[in-house]
Amino acid sequence: MTAIYQEILHAKLQKRKLLAILLDPEKLELAPIQDVCLKIKETPATHIFVGGSTFNGFHLDALILEIKKHIHLPVLLFPGDYKQISAHADGILFLNLVSGRNPEYLIEHQVNAVPLLEKTNLEIIPTAYLLIESGVVTAVEKVSATKPLNRDNIDYVSQTAKASEWMGNQLVYLEAGSGAKKAVPLEMIRETASKISIPIIVGGGITSFEGIQQAYKAGATMVVIGTAFENNTSFFEL
Repeated sequence: MTAIYQEILHAKLQKRKLLAILLDPEKLELAPIQDVCLKIKETPATHIFVGGSTFNGFHLDALILEIKKHIHLPVLLFPGDYKQISAHADGILFLNLVSGRNPEYLIEHQVNAVPLLEKTNLEIIPTAYLLIESGVVTAVEKVSATKPLNRDNIDYVSQTAKASEWMGNQLVYLEAGSGAKKAVPLEMIRETASKISIPIIVGGGITSFEGIQQAYKAGATMVVIGTAFENNTSFFEL
């Protein structure tokens, strides 16, 4: 069992709360990274995710190296496609968009990533990625050409998560999408947590500290904050 995943799994067993700050490299320049990292160090963050739906991979290596100069947290790639791979990160969420049926995101990007990943020492964590309807058409929906799962069909979502676990995924990521109007329903998190034994990551549409705490109580091991932190780097100041 690999180190980063082992820590996430132990956090689930010990009911510890993990928090990832998602940085979209398309929206970041190298110059202000130090300031962003200083803000992250003031938060309860345990992990950094780097990636975006439409990022073309330009300056990714330099960006990650700069992040790691200023902050000592695990940096995980959260790639929109196989071009968003950097050997300088610590690991990668090897995403499988099981909420959709577009073969490009079920297997093709993963196949194309193999020769790139084989040249790295990245910790590869198989992750089932479930896009949940959130009241707005998100970048993930546009780029992947897939429809999100109905937020009211909680049984189907939890069944999808269980099938993903049986297929060997080590994490389930319930995602409302960047800029979502509605977060993943708490009842959906609860039902999914009751059905699977692997850790759950929840992201998208969480706009308050209270929302983070509610997601934890519902069964999330890790919560991801992206847009809210982008818009207000003092988001966690109480």
